[in-house]
Amino acid sequence: MTRFRVLVTDEVDPRGVELLRAEPTFDVHEQPTRPWQELLGEIGDYDAFVGRSATRLPSDLLRHATRLRVIGRAGVGTDNIDLAAATALGIAVINAPGGNTIAVAELFFGALLSFVRHLPNAFESMRAGRWDRSDLLGTELSGRTLGVVGLGRIGGEVATRARAFNMTVVAYDPYVQRDRFDLLRVERAEGLADLLARADVLTVHTPLNDETRGIIDGDSLSRLPPGAIVANFARGGIIEESALAAAVEGGRLGGALLDVYTTEPLPGDHPLRRAANVLLTPHLGASTVEGQRNVAVDVCIAVRDALLSGQLSGAVNLAGVDRARWQDLRGALFLARQQAAIARAMLAERGTRAPEQLTLHFGRQFVGADSLLGSAAAEGLLAAIMNNDRVNIVNARERAGERGIAIAMIPLPPTDEPYAIRVTVSGSGRQLSIAGTAAPGVPPRITRIGDFKVDVAPRRTLIVLTNADVPGVIGQVGTVLGTAGINIAEYHQSRMTQGGEALAAISVDGTVGEQVRRRLLEVPSIRSATIVAGDGHDSDIFE
Repeated sequence: MTRFRVLVTDEVDPRGVELLRAEPTFDVHEQPTRPWQELLGEIGDYDAFVGRSATRLPSDLLRHATRLRVIGRAGVGTDNIDLAAATALGIAVINAPGGNTIAVAELFFGALLSFVRHLPNAFESMRAGRWDRSDLLGTELSGRTLGVVGLGRIGGEVATRARAFNMTVVAYDPYVQRDRFDLLRVERAEGLADLLARADVLTVHTPLNDETRGIIDGDSLSRLPPGAIVANFARGGIIEESALAAAVEGGRLGGALLDVYTTEPLPGDHPLRRAANVLLTPHLGASTVEGQRNVAVDVCIAVRDALLSGQLSGAVNLAGVDRARWQDLRGALFLARQQAAIARAMLAERGTRAPEQLTLHFGRQFVGADSLLGSAAAEGLLAAIMNNDRVNIVNARERAGERGIAIAMIPLPPTDEPYAIRVTVSGSGRQLSIAGTAAPGVPPRITRIGDFKVDVAPRRTLIVLTNADVPGVIGQVGTVLGTAGINIAEYHQSRMTQGGEALAAISVDGTVGEQVRRRLLEVPSIRSATIVAGDGHDSDIFE
């Protein structure tokens, strides 16, 4: 039984850790937060890492993580992890984007209400023994316009709560369909400039990436109505802090609410600390008992499932599908991987050892999952070629690109089988196509190998033989496999013409070694023998 070692740090909530400890094959090691340099000598002993934001995982550390399969980030952000390095190394990075949604939305409104009603000043004055009622005249949220940049999970929760305060809500998010705006009863801004012109309160709820870094700059701030309030409870760097400080201190804006910063902890001499009308909190967005529990449980479940069954629906560095659809796609992913592996191996026996092109044709039921299927096919193509290097569904497409292998995903006509997948591998003027089907809940089937129609399950090990169509071949093959103690699950023989060339697709239990392959080739009528092994993570697809 395979055992997995899991390193947990950064005080991940115990309820999440207990889920990992409950697995009999897991050895869970909890450690306090340490500088990443101190982990260099031991990170290579672990299959999984689970932490929060305190521990950095730069490329220099990840290169030492030779066993690491998955990183679990108990929270939304992944900026403490070198995603590019993790992807190149085939390490899945999983976060918990939904666990702290309520916590962040509630903190935003807590800060906004505290600001417009001057609650921090009121608290301070009461503790000082004063009664400054006349100096603390506030304003109401009702009737104001809230501008939301990013209408994802948190942005949607903020919009919902804003309507309870009788605010008008306008949002800008070019990656969200109009139906979501309608569902949330939010006005859709066609561009960021349109949103800025109307926002009495501007809040950002986007990830930090090349597109969003500094998206709210000095020019953007100048487009807001005079006296507007600007808030950032997402990631530091989305708003240019120097421009924000200048706009507040110059009186152009009415104030700012910040929980996240470009540099954390926020330096003591940062201009925002000195600016009037600014409410600062030390990155408390997810700091609720419920939020920490939720993100810990979510990410530990995802890490557990990634190790036990290869389920990577939550990986941020892999084309995403939801958890339910990932389960339905397991057979399709296995099929695409095996199709590419079979095509590559058969072409290699014909002299084409350097593939140049991988093309995946997919039925209409796989629309939206085609990128993931392409990654699985790329893994199958490269696994045998790069057997001394880590290649998996996370990094296979990147590795294929490094080798100059072009990858294309093309939809099949709507009239074709909706769950059909056809993988074609080509190079050196040769190509070979492997077709099959993979409907949810049904074991996948290979239906064509080259020009030969077959019907066989691509089990843990598949043998593909080409031979002359003469009597006695099936018996001789059965004798060779039986003598080697290899059980035949399925045997499908196909031929184009009587007495011509034939092809056999044989699904077997167990491992077929090189010695058995050579014995098969000793059968006079057999011309080629290709062995393709399966993936242990998918063994129960055929149970």
